[in-house]
Amino acid sequence: MKKTYITYLFIAFIITLPEVWAQNANPSGIKIENQKAVKHESQLSISFNIDLNSLQVKHNDMLILTPVLKSNKQTHDSITLQSVIIAGKKRMKVLNRERVLGKQNPLTEAPFTIVAPKINKSQSILYNVTIPFSSWMQDASLSLTHKVSGCSDCISFVSDDLLTQNIFPEPYQPAYRLTYVVPEVEMKTRSDRHTATFNFVMGRWQLLRDYKDNAPKFKEVEQIVGEIRNNPDLEITEFSIDGYASPEASVPHNRMLAENRANSFADYLNTKFFINRNLFKVSGHGEDWEGLRKAVAASSLSDKESVLRIIDNVPNPDARDAELMKLSGGATYRTLLNNFYPPLRRTEYVVAYNVRPFDVKEAREILKTNPKLLNLNEMYHVAQSYPVDSKEFKEVFDIAVRLYPESEIAILNSASADIENGNLDGAIERMNRIADNSKVWNNFGVISALKGDKTKAKEYFTKAISKGDNDALFNLSELNKSGEQ
Repeated sequence: MKKTYITYLFIAFIITLPEVWAQNANPSGIKIENQKAVKHESQLSISFNIDLNSLQVKHNDMLILTPVLKSNKQTHDSITLQSVIIAGKKRMKVLNRERVLGKQNPLTEAPFTIVAPKINKSQSILYNVTIPFSSWMQDASLSLTHKVSGCSDCISFVSDDLLTQNIFPEPYQPAYRLTYVVPEVEMKTRSDRHTATFNFVMGRWQLLRDYKDNAPKFKEVEQIVGEIRNNPDLEITEFSIDGYASPEASVPHNRMLAENRANSFADYLNTKFFINRNLFKVSGHGEDWEGLRKAVAASSLSDKESVLRIIDNVPNPDARDAELMKLSGGATYRTLLNNFYPPLRRTEYVVAYNVRPFDVKEAREILKTNPKLLNLNEMYHVAQSYPVDSKEFKEVFDIAVRLYPESEIAILNSASADIENGNLDGAIERMNRIADNSKVWNNFGVISALKGDKTKAKEYFTKAISKGDNDALFNLSELNKSGEQ
């Protein structure tokens, strides 16, 4: 029993001994600071500070710190740099004696430096080494091997601490700000122009639903006006009606006919939709020779040139009829009367109305069904309710510039959305239309920076800054940061 007990005790001692050695030899108290790697042409300089203020080394021990540069890839490329040796008081005497006697010690061969810890004094080592640069070093980590040697020059402790995963930091990614302009809130006044070509009994102005093909034309008018009149979001503010007649008969008669027919249309709308008669503005324009000329000029009528010559050179409108009747024995006039005159007997009307404001939730839905009821301010806030990298964000600004093609704000905002989505050339094409607007200069600068032309980017940012553009001021700072690496 006693023999067995002694054996177990010996085994337990062997198992725990390495742990005791490690605890006694652990070089705690080392602090590595200000790590830096700089590549210049074909050379790589690596530097860092080794803070020894909290380090404790036994008198007989020697701490060997060896930086090792290793590839992060599977190539196994590496390079061992010069070691830093911190020797205890007695061990330093031994090393000095070895140096005087010329004794070779592989542990202390060609070190970066050998120092002894200073008692109660601040102490640090600036490590700086320059080596030839190899391509694998572009993606390499730096570690520090710790070795602790006792008085017999045996290694009693070895560890490897990672200083940095990649000696070169990731390139700075500028976060450029694009220019978006919040449109002003405005009263939404809209107007829609339409044409109604009703058939009238010759010389009469009464509107008859069952006369010829008037029924579908009535239906079309009722649908158009009804959608406006019955929409609670809209308020009709004006209804303009212009009546036109074809050239047959006398000019005074046709002017009276056109005006009376326009008033008949107004009376019909007043009765059908209860639109206040005071909102109507009615005008009779009489014979529409201009409309006839355009129709003939665009036709393949055999006597086209003759008809155009009569319209252009006979100043008296009533005398033109007689001249037209002479062409081709009256055949040309009959063609005009049957095919060209009916569309001239028309009523054009413009409905003007105000649209109430919409919140973002309402505007989102209206954008899908009737976007013209939204103003630029409402569209802007709808766009901002979506993530900038979403298709909806860009679509809203595309709709805005399509509905407001002359608005510089719409053009600028849609160009910014193009840049967000990587369509740089599309943004340039849009902004070239308003290149004199100082608000686009910041965006031109961002595009130049993204395309790698930092000189041009700086020029644009500087121009925009001169106009008080804070986004350009921020972007110039970002551009300079990216150039520091």
